[in-house]
Amino acid sequence: MPRFGSINERRNQLHEVIRLSGMNLIISDTDHPLIIKVASIQQARMQVYFIDNDDYFGRRYTVHNGQGEYFPDNDERAIFFGRGVLETVRKLRWQPGIVHCHGWFTGLVPMYVKKAFREDPLYSKAKVVYSIYNDSFAGSFNPDFKTMATTDGITKKDISPLDKPNYLTLSKLAINFSDGFVIVGDQIHPGVEDYLKASNKPFIYHNPETYIQDYGAFYDQL
Repeated sequence: MPRFGSINERRNQLHEVIRLSGMNLIISDTDHPLIIKVASIQQARMQVYFIDNDDYFGRRYTVHNGQGEYFPDNDERAIFFGRGVLETVRKLRWQPGIVHCHGWFTGLVPMYVKKAFREDPLYSKAKVVYSIYNDSFAGSFNPDFKTMATTDGITKKDISPLDKPNYLTLSKLAINFSDGFVIVGDQIHPGVEDYLKASNKPFIYHNPETYIQDYGAFYDQL
């Protein structure tokens, strides 16, 4: 997940993983250092890896400022996060059976898995699940979002939904390259819901009481 500024590093005992850090990702012709940090959830015996960069995640808030206005560089942050996660997993030499993406901030990841990383043995058999939330917003991304998000292995046709980059078109892009979906809540963007159902791809609804069993069965189905 992103190491948003709202995450207290000292309280949660985050520390940098030196062997994974040190890579730079180029976005808009600018090098941005990729810093990897990790923390442990002792009760669950789980480690959480964080994608960090001072320019993108050093601020106090997550995707909008204190006045509720979305950050103008959210598109670049989403690109950096998506590519950073996949490069980190590659360095860890993990081979995921399922890549589960949550919300629009991860909207580029399905395309990256299926196109940019499809020749990598670690990802060649991975199935992508995309969770859709009630997190839509008005307005558009930077007009150059499509150019910034394009990388090796991605064609103009692949990324064509971002000709008009906004929440709806990014969601459509994620749907195009995902294998299954989870609908979370009952107020998701109607255009996204219509596009999802028209895709005829499998989906389930999130049930807070049974989601652990539901997700496991859904993963097995895929």
